[in-house]
Amino acid sequence: MNITIHASFLPHDDPDASLAFYRDILGFEVRNDVGYDGMRWMTVGPADQPGTSIVLEPPAADPGITDDERRTIVEMMAKGTYAGVLLATADLDGAFERVQAGGAEVVQEPAEQPYGVRDFAVRDPAGNLIRVQELR
Repeated sequence: MNITIHASFLPHDDPDASLAFYRDILGFEVRNDVGYDGMRWMTVGPADQPGTSIVLEPPAADPGITDDERRTIVEMMAKGTYAGVLLATADLDGAFERVQAGGAEVVQEPAEQPYGVRDFAVRDPAGNLIRVQELR
């Protein structure tokens, strides 16, 4: 069996700010930008990985959650504890400089971790934790 990662989901509360972060700062291509029923979600991903995407969705997009759950999600997003993604690059310092220059909230500057990787962490405009590891 050959199973690959096709897409993962991150919530957003400001589609334009999220799009600017992922497209303009991280350099991802925009693959889809959909508006429906007063909501907007976008699909973005690295140009050299056309089969892998991040879907940026509003927290209200899932019809199966209650209003209380939606409020909890929004509160957790504001604290930066709801969602995150792990990215990788061969040029960690260059990526950090670009992300920092783009105004992202820096959580951790590039550092060697005790578990054997070098990485940094920032938050996207919705508060999602973005960790970027150095490919070795």
